[in-house]
Amino acid sequence: MSFPYKKVAVFGATSGIGFALAERLIENNVFVIAIGRRKENLAQLVQKHGHDKVQASPFDITQLDSIPNFVINLTSTHPDLDLIFLNSGIQRSVDFSKPDAVDLDVIQQEFTTNYLAPVAFTKAFMPFLLKRSEEGKTSGILFTTSGLALVPMARCPNYCATKAAMHSFILTLREQLRDTKVNVIELYPPAVQTELHDPKHQPNMKGRSNFGMPLDEFTDEAWKGLTEGKDQIPVGMAKNAFDTFEVKKQEMFNGMAMQMRKLEEEWANKQ
Repeated sequence: MSFPYKKVAVFGATSGIGFALAERLIENNVFVIAIGRRKENLAQLVQKHGHDKVQASPFDITQLDSIPNFVINLTSTHPDLDLIFLNSGIQRSVDFSKPDAVDLDVIQQEFTTNYLAPVAFTKAFMPFLLKRSEEGKTSGILFTTSGLALVPMARCPNYCATKAAMHSFILTLREQLRDTKVNVIELYPPAVQTELHDPKHQPNMKGRSNFGMPLDEFTDEAWKGLTEGKDQIPVGMAKNAFDTFEVKKQEMFNGMAMQMRKLEEEWANKQ
């Protein structure tokens, strides 16, 4: 099975997982709209691959009020856009045993980047995606969460909480869109060797550049899941948590969703 999408907007394409998967898409003849804050990194991607394969679109996703206009302009320029890849994320160490060192502004920034912005983009893109669905066209929205959405790690509690919130949101979004042609896809990375663990923002990561799965190995495994058409892609160590208890949890979720559909149908029939 080949990758089913032809034009993808990749958020967080300036480094790490976003940059690597943007390149993998380009290598497989998928046109990429690369989105991120760092213009110089986006320019390097365009220079390397050419304007006929990738377009740079600088944007700061934390500017929530600007998201609706950005999406309108993007979808007007690219009406054939068929996959939204919401990948941007940051990670910060927070230690509540040292409360004086806890910076609530940093926590807010992490929450905005990792949760509020993807939710805002989901809302902004949804009219476009649903219109495609009504026209019989398949499209998708792909989220990068984390294995830490399933099993948290004490050194970055707020990051884990934002990813757990996104995971819960994605499950319910997929259920809400079950009768449309909009695919909802979740990518669960393990720790990967990227700038996410930048010692500038996490001093306790200094000297640990080899922490996590090598990026090229991650990219190969993630790409395999994407080309197989899976809507949930746990990679590396994230598969352990997914297979051990997440599958069972989702069976319970799906059972509850089915019960709620029946109840809503009964309520509707009584009106």
